[in-house]
Amino acid sequence: MDGGPVLLPVETAVAREAVAERMLISAARAETLKLANQRTAAEPHAPVLIRGAELFDLVAALPVADPALDLRTPLKGPFRAEDIDWPEQARAALEFARIAGILPAFLVDPADAGEAQPVVATDLAAWADSAALRIATRARLPVSASEDAQIVAFRSADDLREHVALVIGEQRSDVAPLVRLHSECLTGDILGSLKCDCGPQLDAALHAMAHEAGRGSWGVLLYLRQEGRGIGLVNKLRAYRLQDQGFDTVDANRRLGLPDEARDFPVAARMLELLGVRAIRLMTNNPAKVAALETSGIAVAERVPHQLPDNPHNTRYLATKRDRSGHLLI
Repeated sequence: MDGGPVLLPVETAVAREAVAERMLISAARAETLKLANQRTAAEPHAPVLIRGAELFDLVAALPVADPALDLRTPLKGPFRAEDIDWPEQARAALEFARIAGILPAFLVDPADAGEAQPVVATDLAAWADSAALRIATRARLPVSASEDAQIVAFRSADDLREHVALVIGEQRSDVAPLVRLHSECLTGDILGSLKCDCGPQLDAALHAMAHEAGRGSWGVLLYLRQEGRGIGLVNKLRAYRLQDQGFDTVDANRRLGLPDEARDFPVAARMLELLGVRAIRLMTNNPAKVAALETSGIAVAERVPHQLPDNPHNTRYLATKRDRSGHLLI
């Protein structure tokens, strides 16, 4: 990392002989491990630098990084926290790990790690710059909810994710469309998972927009490539495993050392801007979505409640969204 030490991601390291005196992890993970002298995890995604009584090799580092190994692998403590002289680079490293969908844990200045690839912390700014997003193509796409639909694909030179919008009905400049921000959920949208409400929410939103189109209005579904609230598919499945052990959604993410909310809502605002939409009726129970869009220049004329019945498998998940993530009941 430019201006900081060499960092080796624990999860994806191929240099199996690498060893280091220190590791970089997040404050949430440090709190979970009850590390001596850890900083308070008031900011769960803040970086924490730790030193162990013995060198960290990858075998020893993995249990520190992965909560699935907590109970079956003794940790080689004691550990102590150290001051970080390169905080900007440390924060960037944790964010790069989240974007890559890997565990936020690194060996610091490891020996025998192979050739390092320079990375600049300011590269994150390019990744987060929604202004770089452009419309790549569009096409007519009749769907089961409505035969009168068009799909629009968006792409950025700095981001391999390809977001899409589904426009249902005839676009009108004089009518605020019904809009739904839907973050990708492979398990719910495609496989029919009962652990969340994503699939039913997606289906209900499309049918609501088709109904609006039948009344002379229109709708826009923004399908955002932000699996697992921005932590990636593999880490989402790791969180599922922790939920099976009794942790709720928020605590499972924090045990992984990851944020419980890492979605990029400004990218949705940019998609609407490119579609020529400045005012919307937003289907959501999440006030954070409303605030994020309004901060990015999109007027939310109305918040339209979007709630479906629970089932025995997602009751706790929905309660956590309400009680810990600020989602509204109606």
